Amino acid sequence: MTDRQFRRVEQLRAHEYVAEQIRRQIAFGLIPSGEALPPERELAKVFGVGRATVQHALRLLEAERLVETRRGRTGGTFVTGPVDDGIAVDRLLAKLRRERERVREVLIYRRVVEPEAAAEAATARTEGELDALREACRHAASAATDADFIAHDTRFHLGVAEASRNRFFLEATEKLRLVLNEALVALPESPLWRERSTAEHAAVLRALEARDGEGARRAMLAHVETTERSVSALLSALCPEPRA
Repeated sequence: MTDRQFRRVEQLRAHEYVAEQIRRQIAFGLIPSGEALPPERELAKVFGVGRATVQHALRLLEAERLVETRRGRTGGTFVTGPVDDGIAVDRLLAKLRRERERVREVLIYRRVVEPEAAAEAATARTEGELDALREACRHAASAATDADFIAHDTRFHLGVAEASRNRFFLEATEKLRLVLNEALVALPESPLWRERSTAEHAAVLRALEARDGEGARRAMLAHVETTERSVSALLSALCPEPRA
């Protein structure tokens, strides 16, 4: 047996765990830029840790320029990233160029995972979960910008995965969204894209309401293939294939 068969285990400390949970919510777009985080006392209660641990976690996120602390009566800790400016966009596009193969892999992976999660959710979902999905659809349909739309789109897809009652579908969907959301943010602002996605979400939702597993699978596959075409076109524009 060689040491190459094992990897060193890195144990996260409590403040790193708290920081990672908040970081993921920001990456999902569920806490948008400019929005305040809950007060430190509330975060400490949610995570089951002391305020000092929360403060340490917030300092990590502030060093990463994901949050900033503001003083005064209207103060608090506010999400600052990703910032919507030219420098941030250039950095995002450069990252997508570097990670284009990873993004392409996640698009293929998504074709397998999300339609099956939807099929499972059609029979396992509860009325409460349907209500949450309807709300996500309503908010997405009225979103004024792509950033707002992506936040509610993420809620919808995570909600479908959660309704599948399969923790592995949920974990897989969370992981692929962490990669995919950056590509979605980089897509050109497009009301038409939002309208098409909204209609496709509605088709998935109707199948879930009808407990139609096969219909949910087909509707979700059609939806992820539409998004895949948009993201693939972006990657091709960023990284054109060399001419023979």
